[in-house]
Amino acid sequence: MYATQALTHLVPLAKEVDDNKVTPGVLGFIVFAALAVGVWLLMKSMNRHMGKVNFEEAPEPEPAVQGSTGTGTGTDTGR
Repeated sequence: MYATQALTHLVPLAKEVDDNKVTPGVLGFIVFAALAVGVWLLMKSMNRHMGKVNFEEAPEPEPAVQGSTGTGTGTDTGR
């Protein structure tokens, strides 16, 4: 009942707006604000989860030492 009375008081205010001008209005602002709050919460959650990650990079393997024969294959066929 009270919402209906509130809307009847706002209807005359809406008639003062130019009919040729299109604006997002209050609903557009509410949607934009909800999206902004959602993105902020997602970023906060992501930062919290990234802080829990314990990543240690594996050391690079040392290059293999080639044999003194100079063949470079590393196998000895005995021939």
